[in-house]
Amino acid sequence: MTLFHRLGALVTCALTTLMSIAQPTAAAEDDLLAWRNANSLPQLVAHLETWLDANTDLQRRALAPTIQWVSPAKAAYLQGSAQAAKVETTRGLYDPDTRAIYLVKPWSARDPFDVSVLLHELVHHRQNGGGHWYCPGAQELDAYRTQDAWLAELGLEANVNWIAVILEAGCTPRDIHPD
Repeated sequence: MTLFHRLGALVTCALTTLMSIAQPTAAAEDDLLAWRNANSLPQLVAHLETWLDANTDLQRRALAPTIQWVSPAKAAYLQGSAQAAKVETTRGLYDPDTRAIYLVKPWSARDPFDVSVLLHELVHHRQNGGGHWYCPGAQELDAYRTQDAWLAELGLEANVNWIAVILEAGCTPRDIHPD
């Protein structure tokens, strides 16, 4: 075999390998953006649930949550006075007793940050299905990490105060003063 034939075979092999590597990447990008093709909220939730199945250990709930849009004022009311400091930044809430997700208006199914809020609340819905939590805040770290991972796949970064999330997840009392 001549040198020309060997180089030709090597180039052909390299091109074939590159093409096989590039095609799954394009398919993965299509899958990654499939949430944008959802024609309804149930389709969007189904896409996010599938992503959660593949990327978390949390079990899907048999009953889907109800989803409602609320005004910032209604979100503040639902959140209660204990969370008054977070009212300005609240974009979604989950009520474990009613299995309801509340998305704060304005909210858009085309905005990846808004969709990540829905994903975050779906994590809480799954967490409600089992496990023991020392306080409600203990669930937040996993929900924010999952939200951040989903956004990172899109090349985006969640705007999260990680220190506050970790403190909340620690379930420790705040503002303790010695006698």
